[in-house]
Amino acid sequence: MATPYFSDDYATARGRFRAAVDRLGGRLHTLTWGLKGPHGEMLAIDIAWLGADRPRRVLLHSSGLHGVEGFAGSAIQLQLIDELPQLPEDGAVVIVHVLNPYGMAWLRRVNEHNVDLNRNFLAPDEAYVGAPSGYARLNQWLNPESPPRRDGFFTRAIALITKYGMPMLKQTIVGGQYDFPRGLFYGGARLQEGPRLYQTFLEERLDSAERVLAIDVHTGLGKSGRDTLLAASEEGSVAYQRLREMFGDHVSSFDPEASVAYAIRGGYPSLLSRALGDVQVDFITQEFGTYPAIRVLHALREENRCHHYVNVDLNHPAKQRLKEAFCRDNNPWRRAVLSRGAVLTRQAMRIVFGDY
Repeated sequence: MATPYFSDDYATARGRFRAAVDRLGGRLHTLTWGLKGPHGEMLAIDIAWLGADRPRRVLLHSSGLHGVEGFAGSAIQLQLIDELPQLPEDGAVVIVHVLNPYGMAWLRRVNEHNVDLNRNFLAPDEAYVGAPSGYARLNQWLNPESPPRRDGFFTRAIALITKYGMPMLKQTIVGGQYDFPRGLFYGGARLQEGPRLYQTFLEERLDSAERVLAIDVHTGLGKSGRDTLLAASEEGSVAYQRLREMFGDHVSSFDPEASVAYAIRGGYPSLLSRALGDVQVDFITQEFGTYPAIRVLHALREENRCHHYVNVDLNHPAKQRLKEAFCRDNNPWRRAVLSRGAVLTRQAMRIVFGDY
């Protein structure tokens, strides 16, 4: 069975998304800030607004915060548009297509300034400085200042896991750092322009909302084809327990000792909290596994070296390996993504809108 909702590149995905929204009679909003793609095409955050113009209840579905991870989220969103039921008079489904268009278009996980956007949303009084303890010692191994080549990465990785354990090593590397601008998981020096425009959009357009259920789609963590629902709230908190009641055992925390994920600074939920103020927001990350974590990290490392130290096009092996690391070219995997994507969005609509 084919998986027709998946697109080969950003430009195709964007065109299909806009056409699908137009066919459905939805409203399209486009946020741009001068970015161009590999063929000179405009890059943008496209937002479909389906339902009430000033809703009380909202399902907010987003994809592509990590650029190259956007292929799966975009496919789920095209499927969601095709299967969207009639909405209640006070309800809206807001679908945010590719929050990091540069990353998806250029096959990078980061944005145009090498910023990991899911580390970029620090609080207004929080400085964009610092790194997890131990990141500096790993910097030369994580971020070699040279083109890709065989250099014993996997041998060193196994030695580090043996010495420190996977949870501690994972937290040290990927928690978010602000001291190495060319390094992996760099959170930036200021709020980036795309997120700033998006935050303003939410502030202006969702000021009537009383309840928002937000789903953000990612790939790369966990068992291949399986999804984990990650709650930003701490285990035991009221917000965490509410998500467990909504979605059951699929819900896990960002605790590196207890889940496939890890705690981060400056995550996307922080932006939603600022933009939506006193609105009740329930937030979940839908994370689909692809390959073992060490293989994914190696793909990120080699693409990062290519970007900074080699003038490459999208066909370079490092670029293609990165795409494969986050979007498997495998029909069973893609069918699993679409199946679980549909299940979660249907659950979410029943939770937000009830029986209508």
